[in-house]
Amino acid sequence: MTVLVLGAAGQLGQAMVARLATRHAVTAWTRDDIDLRRHEELAERIRELAPAVIVNCSGYNNVDQAEQDQETALDVNGFVVRTLAQAADAVDALLVHYSSDFVFSGTATVPYTEHDRPEPQSVYGQSKLIGEWMAAGAAQHYVIRVESLFGGPHRRSSIDRIAEAVRSAEAAPVFVDRVVSPSFVPDVADASMHLISTRPASGIYHCVNSGYATWFEVGREIAKQLGKTEAALKPVHVSDVVLPASRPRFAALDNSKLIAAGFVMPIWQDAIERYLSMSLVL
Repeated sequence: MTVLVLGAAGQLGQAMVARLATRHAVTAWTRDDIDLRRHEELAERIRELAPAVIVNCSGYNNVDQAEQDQETALDVNGFVVRTLAQAADAVDALLVHYSSDFVFSGTATVPYTEHDRPEPQSVYGQSKLIGEWMAAGAAQHYVIRVESLFGGPHRRSSIDRIAEAVRSAEAAPVFVDRVVSPSFVPDVADASMHLISTRPASGIYHCVNSGYATWFEVGREIAKQLGKTEAALKPVHVSDVVLPASRPRFAALDNSKLIAAGFVMPIWQDAIERYLSMSLVL
């Protein structure tokens, strides 16, 4: 198939291009290739290419900056997706779009499922929810919710920062009251490839490494796997940090629907072990 990947220079985009290229003809667009906010041009170029699958890895992902730059966040995360959904229908393509745990309020006590009501608490979360609604306008679509991405060529994730601090015995501030389900980029790429290949019912799918933990527990696991002391971890409460945008305190996601579709995500401890092993080699 011909597959178009948007946001191909990003953390997830590069991984998706590499994974898809093992089986399909991939066209990779970065911001140097097209300005996604030029909606008419975007739609026209998709019609000319006529891909069988459109994978949207692009996004406005600066959570705090979105509070001030609301117009751009809503355009990139929301209305660009509407253009993609319309263009997908015009060429009878499948649209794959990535969303976030930030669409939830973070007040739950058990992992969120796809049936739970979204209640975003930030502009970023609102823009991602609008993007989900827009993606659902395509006849064939998958909205894949991920969170706390790590891995890939860009080492700027929270897990990278914690690992670097632990290695250098510097103080690593980590939340003791924010619960997450980290997502290893290669695993997300494999799960996405599975959905594209097997074509279960359209809709939203949660795609995170199995299980969940506080950031402090994640830090302890990183220290353990690196053979380092936990002394470098500095416990922090969410209320201790003033941030422009609210973060969901309980952000764990449930993968049951993805499992029912035939793909089991590895546990987060295994994903971190594989990533740290890769990092040592590189």
